[in-house]
Amino acid sequence: MTVKPRIGIIGTGYVGLVSGACFADLDFQVSCLDVVSEKVELINKAIPPIFENGLKELLLSVVTERKLLAATLNRQEMFDNSDLLFICLPTPSSEDGSIDLSFIENETKELAKLLKESKDYKTFVVKSTVIPGTTSGVVRKTLEEISGKIAGQDFGLAMNPEFLMEGLAISNFTKPDRIVIGAVDDTSFEHVKQLYTSFDCEILKTTTSEAEMIKYATNSFLATKVSFINEIANISEGLGINVGQVARGIGLDDRISPRFLRAGVGFGGSCFPKDVKALYAVSKQLNVESQVLKAALQANELQPQRAVDLLAQMTEIKGKVIALLGLAFKPETDDMREAPSIRISQRLHDMGATVRGYDPIAKETAQRSIPFITHCGSIQEAINGADGVIIVTEWNEFVELKPQDFSDMRTKVIVDGRRIYNPEVFTGSGFKIKIIGQ
Repeated sequence: MTVKPRIGIIGTGYVGLVSGACFADLDFQVSCLDVVSEKVELINKAIPPIFENGLKELLLSVVTERKLLAATLNRQEMFDNSDLLFICLPTPSSEDGSIDLSFIENETKELAKLLKESKDYKTFVVKSTVIPGTTSGVVRKTLEEISGKIAGQDFGLAMNPEFLMEGLAISNFTKPDRIVIGAVDDTSFEHVKQLYTSFDCEILKTTTSEAEMIKYATNSFLATKVSFINEIANISEGLGINVGQVARGIGLDDRISPRFLRAGVGFGGSCFPKDVKALYAVSKQLNVESQVLKAALQANELQPQRAVDLLAQMTEIKGKVIALLGLAFKPETDDMREAPSIRISQRLHDMGATVRGYDPIAKETAQRSIPFITHCGSIQEAINGADGVIIVTEWNEFVELKPQDFSDMRTKVIVDGRRIYNPEVFTGSGFKIKIIGQ
């Protein structure tokens, strides 16, 4: 019977914790390293430090019941108990849009020191989203220089990008479209591949730089698709065309597909904005500035303003109470990074409105991101007595609302920034309503 390799996860954010828990669910022994003691304590109690669908139940299984995952603050302990070590650390944007590799660089130095003293063969796997050349450059160089060992000979090195969507991360991990493994040699590739033998999808073997570029190109293409349909929506509004039908029509083309063709107030989150900015910054550094990526970013920067413009067409904003339903950048997450609600709130605030906001999950994170608005504990608290409502995030509880649920508004004005309502139903009940792209 083949002994399963042990897995180390460095960093317990969305990618690290979800990946670690899913690997443990496949019966791999997993050790998770983090530097925040509160997170380590929560994980070891099977309590997710982040909100993600199904993660609480999964941790209960792999931590408490099956004892396959444990978190630690001790790097040496994690290192000694791992055959493959996944680097799942943040790579935030710098002011110029390029990514900050300091977390990767600092951790790689620490791992290299441990590697130097180790007699065991270890395979290091970069799972963080990093610009092409990082694994073969920064990571490999640091590991080799400090440890005195050679990649592909004394230790393995690979890049295995993640394609997880917040809110659907567990299902994305367990039922992937493809698995990409960029490796410095065949042995490194095989070590990573053995973790995915039970998966029914193509496993693509690439160089480390190709794997890094696949991740950036994927997110940049999807972000561009979102910006494209939003611009089509804005044009359609002026022509009296329902962009929903347009999106359906072009989405039926199998070369295009309907996914990411839903018009709205723009994309946000931890991936699309950061990754498009990073790839655009690389293009400028190479003197091949990408006009497509530039346009996608510019369109997305302006799109939240569209919701405010539509509201201003129906009512005065200065001195009025405006309610935002949904603050997280998408449903099923509490992530506020680059959320359109931030720009919408700021614009309304600058125009003299009193802004209320409600989100079923993201209240705590939203209070940090938008401290100048009133954060409400329920839908009714947000909309009762309001002069206008903007639907920012399409949570199911908002989709199910009927005109009578808005009856206590002072002025019956709604902007549907996520295209979840039938405007005829609301206008028939005496509301003024505008739908983005309609």
